[in-house]
Amino acid sequence: MPPALLLPLAALVALCVVFGCLYLLARRLDNYGIVDIAWSYAFGLLVAFYAFAAPGWLPRRLLLGALAVIWSARLGTHLLLRIARHHPAEDTRYAQLRRDWAGNFAPKMAGFFQLQAASVVLLGVPFLLIALHRDPRFHPVEFVAAALWLLAVLGEATADAQLAAFKRHRSHRGRVCDVGLWRFSRHPNYFCEWLVWVAYFLFALAAPWGWLAVIAPAAILYLLLRVTGIPIAEQQSLRSKGDAYHRYQQTTSAFIPWLPRRAPR
Repeated sequence: MPPALLLPLAALVALCVVFGCLYLLARRLDNYGIVDIAWSYAFGLLVAFYAFAAPGWLPRRLLLGALAVIWSARLGTHLLLRIARHHPAEDTRYAQLRRDWAGNFAPKMAGFFQLQAASVVLLGVPFLLIALHRDPRFHPVEFVAAALWLLAVLGEATADAQLAAFKRHRSHRGRVCDVGLWRFSRHPNYFCEWLVWVAYFLFALAAPWGWLAVIAPAAILYLLLRVTGIPIAEQQSLRSKGDAYHRYQQTTSAFIPWLPRRAPR
């Protein structure tokens, strides 16, 4: 079997086992939000595996491994600390799934964990294509991708730090964070996270069949805009902050950073 098929198949089998064990741990902890931590760290493991086992040009594999592992470790650790602070309270998404799947919760949640494992391999298409790329030189688009990756990771880390600093002040309790990057976007962390995936796509674009990597930023954009990102975050903010957040929605871009608008009278 060619590496293009053998590597993701081996990764899928391994991740399904890991996420199956993680499901048992989540049941014991009674907190299924830990799957978000594992999902983030899993990309670092996947890329490390591809970088080690794929036959592509070694400097490219090493650069890919460094970029993706740093990003994966930062995001996973950020989620780990956040979930640990609120444990045993569970993220609202999983509390809602408990209600939605009340009649058959255990098998559906077990399947959900396996779906997360499969999504890591599917979204990892850019990493596979990059690791298989044998051309012994860097293409200009790969330098552009690396620069965009750096900008996006720094932007996401900055947005997370600004939000955490805002929340630490007791006087800000119940208020909307509209400082720093949050003045220009209601979800600058999501926007920068999407840019990370755009950077991986650009990196893969230099490889044969690199256009297939578009599946990753396209899927992430759909999830952020329509499914598990902005819609759920907005609903929760409206419940907790009410009119203040509604005014924030009227003046601030939802996703792409832009100058604030005047509030309607």
